[in-house]
Amino acid sequence: MSKEKVRQERILNPVSGYLMLLLGIVGMIAGIAIMIVGFIAGSRVGSGALSVVSVILGILVLTAAIILLCGLKVLNPNEAYVFTVFGNYYGTLKKEGFFWVNPFCSAINPTVKSAPVVAASGNGKSVSVSVGNKEKKVSMRTMTLDNKKQKVNDLLGNPVEIGAVVIWKVVNPTKAVINVENYKNYLSIQCDSIIRNTARQYPYDMSEGADEKSLRGSSQEIADIMSRELQERTEDAGIKILDVRITHLAYAPEIASAMLQRQQAAAIIDARQKIVEGAVGMVEMALSRLNEKDIVELDEERKAAMVSNLLVVLCGNKDAQPIVNSGSLY
Repeated sequence: MSKEKVRQERILNPVSGYLMLLLGIVGMIAGIAIMIVGFIAGSRVGSGALSVVSVILGILVLTAAIILLCGLKVLNPNEAYVFTVFGNYYGTLKKEGFFWVNPFCSAINPTVKSAPVVAASGNGKSVSVSVGNKEKKVSMRTMTLDNKKQKVNDLLGNPVEIGAVVIWKVVNPTKAVINVENYKNYLSIQCDSIIRNTARQYPYDMSEGADEKSLRGSSQEIADIMSRELQERTEDAGIKILDVRITHLAYAPEIASAMLQRQQAAAIIDARQKIVEGAVGMVEMALSRLNEKDIVELDEERKAAMVSNLLVVLCGNKDAQPIVNSGSLY
């Protein structure tokens, strides 16, 4: 079968399992009955050939019934079977319930490993034997991939730690088990690559007065970009990306202290600017009100002194200590 035909998902419409279960049980009973009746009849008439033929026929019927029962499959909601027959893709079963399929079909799922069973040998040593897992179903439920924090360099070269969580599910089981070796590992590796490449394209924080995207200030937009790129890379694996969220974002420990001091300095500068702007406004209002009310006339030198004193009082970190002048202003 060609590669193009394999990628086209073939949905199976299997026979009801209850009917085939009944036929299998009837076949097993019939095979045992043929062997017993034929053996008894051959003994009575003294014909060994009849007994042998009856036993062989009964064994064939019994074997056919057992093979028939091997095709019974139980499928739970949001699960799927991907079947192959002698190495060729046979079909995909998505319908939940109890069904019968070709007994020679074998389910494939690279993410399900063989379960090791420990058996004791005759000399007292333990021997590990791998036994195939029959439940090779592909889960189509919504799953979560927790991508642990990893250290990358942002656009400015600063080392940052970033982690994300991916909400995903398998929508095409055929692509998931045939197009890639292990779709879970494939998704994890692609997620690591996307996070690293995206983090390198943006700075951790935007510059002063800049209108650009940053990892901290535009986390939702960055997550949407990651989601789109991850969906493009996992399309061939039959995976649908539902959501990507950044769960951890911080400077690396070696520069975290320096960046914290930088942020504190920027915050202090911003606060001082606000204080100075407010103080200048208050001084301007005070001089204006004194002139309007004609309370006192001040020359330019006294106005400068008043402005200086008010700015010291309003912009200082500590409370000013007033000094009362009992003499003349001049």
